[in-house]
Amino acid sequence: MIDGKTVLGLIPARGGSKGLPGKNIVELCGKPLIAWSIETALQAGCIDELAVSTDSEEIAKIAEQSGAVVPFLRPAALATDTSPSIDVMEHALDYYRGKCSKNFDFLMLLEPTSPLRETSDIDAAFEEMLAAGASSVVSVCLAENIHPAVMFRVGLDRRLESTQPGGFKAPCRQELEPTFFPEGTIYASCVKKLREHQGFYHLNTIGYIVPKWKSAEIDDIVDFLHVEAIMKHRGIAT
Repeated sequence: MIDGKTVLGLIPARGGSKGLPGKNIVELCGKPLIAWSIETALQAGCIDELAVSTDSEEIAKIAEQSGAVVPFLRPAALATDTSPSIDVMEHALDYYRGKCSKNFDFLMLLEPTSPLRETSDIDAAFEEMLAAGASSVVSVCLAENIHPAVMFRVGLDRRLESTQPGGFKAPCRQELEPTFFPEGTIYASCVKKLREHQGFYHLNTIGYIVPKWKSAEIDDIVDFLHVEAIMKHRGIAT
């Protein structure tokens, strides 16, 4: 708890994964993937309760062995490829309110596919949100390699179409305004605004900037090998 605010840390981990089968519990440098996020979150000072939302009994067992609470098995309707994240979050909040009489002030979503986050990131992002008087915070990373100003759509007959209102341009790299992309490490919001806006993005959202190496997400085997190499290079592996 920070400044008297109660925080539910929520790790969503459904059983199905097409890009990398068994993704959330595949062994990464000596631990199931989900264990990296659980162990990091359990050390965060801002999180009052850490829960895993899953539809899989196998994931639930591993999550509990790693120290997280698995208060329920997520309904199948909320564990499909197209299930909105907001529905998963509201399901967890409603469960705690209805079954446990717990009303949290904030919810922090921690995707297990971002195992490079550190405990310091979790606490710093939350503290920066409160200090800024913001209602939510989303982690972002500098878009270094591809800038929106030099991106194209491919139209009919493979004709290139500019994505920018001004049409085709080739600005010098030094002239480009820095842009950032949400990279999935941390999402947090006060519950009231989360429900009101049905998500983390609105006019009172701030960005928590993470370095490039932490921004890697695991969606397929290429991502997995990338993260594994980073962990080994930085001596993170167990």
